[in-house]
Amino acid sequence: MQKVLHVGCGPAPTRLHALFDRTAWEEVRLDIDPAVRPDILGSITDMGQVPDGAMDALYSSHNIEHLYPHEVPVALREFRRVLRPDGFALITCPDMQSIATLVAEGRLEDPAYVSPAGPITPLDMMYGLRSALAAGNLFMAHRTAFTHRTLGAHLQAAGFSRILVQRDARRFALWALALVQDAPPERLRVLLDKGFPLPVPDSVLQPPQPAG
Repeated sequence: MQKVLHVGCGPAPTRLHALFDRTAWEEVRLDIDPAVRPDILGSITDMGQVPDGAMDALYSSHNIEHLYPHEVPVALREFRRVLRPDGFALITCPDMQSIATLVAEGRLEDPAYVSPAGPITPLDMMYGLRSALAAGNLFMAHRTAFTHRTLGAHLQAAGFSRILVQRDARRFALWALALVQDAPPERLRVLLDKGFPLPVPDSVLQPPQPAG
């Protein structure tokens, strides 16, 4: 069975992304909060308890925006380090570009959508869910932000070989698939169809053309 490291997993049982079918994937839960009783207690900036190349995949849902900017390269290098040579990371985080559009329209504190935690405003997406912060959960504070371009650039700098990033502006989210090594178009198609919320054209599956 393949192993997926679910970083910032939160309390169990947590709904894992549908890409990671539990009949084929074993979830290993990592979190900084001991109250959620993770399999591995630790920060995504220091996952030393996870050996190099121990995981087939890594799933990060709304974690990296909680880092300080200088911690982002450290965490993404850790993501790559724990993956096998044919491994991949599936990452989602807020899309600052679409959030900024609402802010420019003067809708800073207007609900943008409703989540299980209640109405979510641009202010919540920028700085962290205010109700969680008010309850004392300072883990929920947001300390950095990403656009389509900057998320891809950070993943490239971390050493991933193939990176695809999608904007889901309807939900103010970015999705990234980052592979340690490039993969055939057939495998990319399966991962993107199951991992990304929006359809991906076939043209995206072809290897990037060298500059010049």
